[in-house]
Amino acid sequence: MTVTKMSWRPTYRSSKFRNVYGKVANREQCFDGIPITKNVHDNHFCAVNAKFLAIVTESAGGGSFIVVPVAQSGRIEPHNPKVCGHQGNVLDIKWNPFIDNIIASCSEDSSVRIWEIPEGGLRRNMTEAVLELYGHSRRVGLIEWHPTTSGILFSAGYDYKILIWNLEIGEPVKMIDCHSDVILCMSFNTDGSLLATSCKDKKLRVIEPRSGRVLQEANCKNHRVNRVVFLGNMKRLLTTGVSRWNTRQIALWDQEDLSMPMVEEEIDGLSGLLFPFYDPDTHMLYLAGKGDGNIRYYEITTEKPYLMYLMEFRSPAPQKGLGVMPKHGLDVAACEVFRFYKLVTLKGLVEPISMIVPRRSETYQEDIYPMTAGTEPAITAEEWLSGINRDPVLMSLKEGYTRPNQLVFKAPVKEKKSVVVNGIDLLENVPPRTENELLRMFFRQQEELRRLKEELTQKDVKIRQLELELNNLRNSPNNI
Repeated sequence: MTVTKMSWRPTYRSSKFRNVYGKVANREQCFDGIPITKNVHDNHFCAVNAKFLAIVTESAGGGSFIVVPVAQSGRIEPHNPKVCGHQGNVLDIKWNPFIDNIIASCSEDSSVRIWEIPEGGLRRNMTEAVLELYGHSRRVGLIEWHPTTSGILFSAGYDYKILIWNLEIGEPVKMIDCHSDVILCMSFNTDGSLLATSCKDKKLRVIEPRSGRVLQEANCKNHRVNRVVFLGNMKRLLTTGVSRWNTRQIALWDQEDLSMPMVEEEIDGLSGLLFPFYDPDTHMLYLAGKGDGNIRYYEITTEKPYLMYLMEFRSPAPQKGLGVMPKHGLDVAACEVFRFYKLVTLKGLVEPISMIVPRRSETYQEDIYPMTAGTEPAITAEEWLSGINRDPVLMSLKEGYTRPNQLVFKAPVKEKKSVVVNGIDLLENVPPRTENELLRMFFRQQEELRRLKEELTQKDVKIRQLELELNNLRNSPNNI
């Protein structure tokens, strides 16, 4: 197969997405005053759905993230409640695609946790997770929900392993152990029957997740792969990475033959990571550079030249990460086809950017909103684990967003495991590894002691009040 080098010569063709433009939200629709994490881990640190926006925040001890209702934009108070149960920095957060108030997080403390956010958002700090999942021996850098079932979660750790969790029993059910270095990215095809991964060992892999079998593998010498994304049902993969001359590059691959990329295209000489986002409904690909403010977008076709450059959204504010609103949360009346939530660390700002198809008509634009993956799971966890594949349940965006089902997450009741050595529960009391951790643990215990003393004092006061009331009742004239 010959590798096609792309040129920047404009090719004019009829495309309904040729004039798509990016529109930054007004200041009052942005989220301001958020202490966005300064962690240098190459993740988005942001997750969004039709109800909530979650952002990983800077925290003194342990790791935390903030959750605010999407409708409540504006200035976020410094004492806004947080989700703060992790003992180490939070490295990734992802909303369940089918249950709006369930979010998964993973951390340097080597755990994965599932949280249930109350209706309307947090009223106080949340420290108790619905599920705490321990299976990795080192920090966990990536999590990904299965695209067609609500009960399966994938996590990738710095122990070079991918664990598949069945959340209905709260246990890991499979382990994928074919990587020889840190896993950088995971992406599913439409029905979740294939998993593509990029890895620090410079290999791109297509894996059958249930068996852990590597179906295709590319040894990328000329194109050092950083991120990978499945292009819907096109049987194509797109990767972003670095060329041998250290320029940023994208490559298009046939998922059934990774011997050589179908197309390679150099983007620019900047050094920041390129995050790819693909919209299977419009066949549009967005490339956003970490540390710069630009978002380039392309249309992907099945015939040559495969990649059609459309335009570039430019902004002087550099982005640390980007959250993406699911399709059912978009404003179809404004012909919005994609919405980013851009993290601007220096300003403590989260800025929505809408990608809009300019149309004059007021009616629903059927051609830019085909039936899309909806909010109903297509399959149960058991069915998927037994080998069944099913395409997503599709929904129309025409009548606005109405939820057909009300799924509720039921956490399995698990017996508390303990490993007791010399009377100390090692799982409950993880020994500190550094002086900082020791100090953090000391201050946490001091705080716990102070809280317990306060509780005890309040209970003493309550007991005294009840005793006095009892005496009053005994001595009242009605009882004589």
